[in-house]
Amino acid sequence: MEPADRCKDRVLNRPAFRSISAAALDRGGRFWLSGSVGRFAALALILAALAAYCGSFSGPFLHDDAWAIVGNATIRHFSSALFPPAGGFSTSGRPVLNLSFALNYAISGTAVWSYHALNLLIHVMAGLALFGIVRRTISTFPAFVVALLWIVHPLQTESVAYLSQRAESLMGLFYLLTLYCFIRGARLEGGVGDGRRTGWYALSIIACLLGMGTKEVMVTAPLMALLYDRAFVSGSFAQAWRRHRGIYLGLAATWVLLGILVAGSASRGGTAGFGTALPWWAYAFTQIRALALYFRLCFWPNPLTFDYGLVWGGPPFAMARDAILIGGLLAASIVLFVRNSPFGFLGAWFFLILAPSSSVVPVATELIAEHRIYLSLAAVIAASACGAHAAWMALGPRSGLGGRATSGAGFLVVLLAAAGLGTATFHRNEVYTSALALWADVVEKMPDNAGARNNLGNALADQGRLPEAIVQYEEALRLVPGYDDPHYNLGNALAKSGRVEEAIDHYRTALRVRPRNAAILFALGEALRRSGRLDEAQSRYEEALKGESDSPDAWCGLGNVMLNGGKWDEAARAFGMAVQLRPDNTDALVNYAASLAQAGHNPEAVRAFQAALRVQPDAADLHNDLGGVLAQDGRLAEARGEFERALQLKPDYREARDNLEKVNRMIGAPRLGAGTQP
Repeated sequence: MEPADRCKDRVLNRPAFRSISAAALDRGGRFWLSGSVGRFAALALILAALAAYCGSFSGPFLHDDAWAIVGNATIRHFSSALFPPAGGFSTSGRPVLNLSFALNYAISGTAVWSYHALNLLIHVMAGLALFGIVRRTISTFPAFVVALLWIVHPLQTESVAYLSQRAESLMGLFYLLTLYCFIRGARLEGGVGDGRRTGWYALSIIACLLGMGTKEVMVTAPLMALLYDRAFVSGSFAQAWRRHRGIYLGLAATWVLLGILVAGSASRGGTAGFGTALPWWAYAFTQIRALALYFRLCFWPNPLTFDYGLVWGGPPFAMARDAILIGGLLAASIVLFVRNSPFGFLGAWFFLILAPSSSVVPVATELIAEHRIYLSLAAVIAASACGAHAAWMALGPRSGLGGRATSGAGFLVVLLAAAGLGTATFHRNEVYTSALALWADVVEKMPDNAGARNNLGNALADQGRLPEAIVQYEEALRLVPGYDDPHYNLGNALAKSGRVEEAIDHYRTALRVRPRNAAILFALGEALRRSGRLDEAQSRYEEALKGESDSPDAWCGLGNVMLNGGKWDEAARAFGMAVQLRPDNTDALVNYAASLAQAGHNPEAVRAFQAALRVQPDAADLHNDLGGVLAQDGRLAEARGEFERALQLKPDYREARDNLEKVNRMIGAPRLGAGTQP
C-alpha cells in the first residue's frame, strides 16, 4: 500500500470520520466520489457565493478605505505598491495586500466595482481551497457541506463587503492554499510523481510567503501544516518531522519576511503590540468575551456588528459564563489533540488562528472584530457537520429510515441551512451600501459606542444633515467627554451652522488632546479668522504649517489672513505656495492673482488670472478681474476683449459692462447703449 493510501485509511478510520466515509461509499453515496461531481460541487459553491454577495458591488469606500485605498498614493503605481504607507493603516506592513489594491487601481481607478469583484473572487477561491482540503481529508460530500456553509455564512460579510478587510480574506486564501498544497504534496509521496510532489511543496511555501506579506495572522500557518501532518498524514510529530522537515524549514523561513515587515511597521503605527496604551492583561481579559462571542455567532449570527467599540471586559456574570465556555472548549481541544483526534485538530485550528489577534498582544484600535473569525469559522462548521452527520447516520437505522432516505433528508437540511445563511448574508450586505447605513446599524445595536456615534455624525454631516450630526457628536461626548474626534467634528458642524464661538471652544478642547494636529489647528484658524481675530488665526495657521507644510488649505488660510490685513506681498507668498502644491485650485489662483495685483505686480497677476481661466474658462468674474488688471497695465485692447467675454458669459454683469464702457471711452470706441450687446 502506498503512503498516500495509508494516509487515506488513517483519516477514514477516525471514529467521527468513519461514518462520513461509510456514507460516501454506500450505494447512494458513491455518487459523491466521482470527479465530475467534484466539479459540479465547485460550480455550486461559486453560484452560492454570487447569490449571497450579488448586492454588494455598489457599496462605496467606507471607514479605513479612505486611507487604505482612496488616499493611498502608493497604489497609484506598481513600482511603489510594495512599499505601503506606515502609520497603522490597513495596508501598513502588508505589501501583498497593498499590491492587490494597486491592481484594482490600475483596472478601475477609484471606481469601486473592481475592488468588490476581486474581494468576492478571493473569498470564492478561499472557499474552493477549503473544499479541496476537506475533500482530500474525508470525501466530496462533507467537503461540499463545510465549504458551502462557510462561503455563505453572514460572519464573512465584513471580510468580503468591507474593502479594507481584504487583509483577512486574502490572508485566509494564502493560509488555505498553504495547507492545500502541502496535502497535495503529501499524497504523492511514495509514488512516481516526485517532481509533482516537489512542485506542490514549493507552491505551499510560496503561498505561505505571500500570506506573511498580507497579514500577521499568517504566522501560525507553518504550525498548522505540522498539526495536520501529525493528525492525518504521519500520525506523530516525530514521523512528521522525519518525513517533511525540509518543507517545514521552508515554511518556517517565511517567518523572516514577517519579522522584517513587523519591525518595519513600528507596531502598526503604535496601534498594536505591547507598547500600546492598553495593558496586555486588559486586552486578554476582553478576549474571553470576544472568543465566546465569536463562537456563539458561528451558530446564531445575529446581531452582527461592524464596530464593538473600545470598552473592555463586561458584566461579571457574563464574563464568568464566557470564561467557562472558552475554558471548556480549550480543555476539550487539548484532550482531543493529545489523543490525536481529528476534533483536536479542529480545536487547534479554531484557537491557534485566533491567537495572534485574540490573546495577550493588544490591538488597541479594535478589541473585538467579527472578521477575525474568518478562517476559524471553518473549524466550527467542520466539527459541527461531522458530529451532526455521525449522529444523523446513527439515528437513521433506529428510525426505520434507509441509508438513502437518511442521506437525502440530511442533504435537504444542509440546503435549507445554506439558504437561510445566504439570505442573511444578502441582507447583511445592505448595511455596507453607505456610511450612513453602516453606522446607523452600529449605533442601533451598540448605543453606548462613542466611536460609532462620532462616525454616524460624520455620515450625517456629509449629507448636510447638520442638526442631526450635532446630536450624535454631543451624545458621543456625553459617553466619553475627553474624546477628541467628536470635539473636532462638532466644531466643524457648529462652524458650518454659523455658531463660530461654540466651534472655537470645541477646537480648543480637541487641541488639548492633540496639540500639534494640523487639521484641528487649521479649523481653529478658520474659525478665528471668521470671528475677526486675525492675529490669533495667523498664529494657528503657522502652527499647522509647522506640522504639515504641504497643506494647501493652511497656506490659503494664512493668505486670507494677510489679505484681510492688507499685507499684499505676504498674501501673495502664501497663495503662491498653495498654488505650487495644488495648481488646479482656482480659489488659490484667483487670490494669488488678486494679491499680486494689489501689490502692484501686474504682469505676474495677469499670468495668474490666465492660469485660473485655463482651469475655469467660463468664469465671467475671472475674465472681468483679468480685464481690470490689463487695463491698469495699459493693455486696453486686451482688457476690452476680457470685459466683452465676461458679458458674453453673463449678459447682466453690471460691473463688467461699466468696465467695458470705461475702456471704450479711454480708447475712443463708441459708448454701449443700455440694450447693446458687445
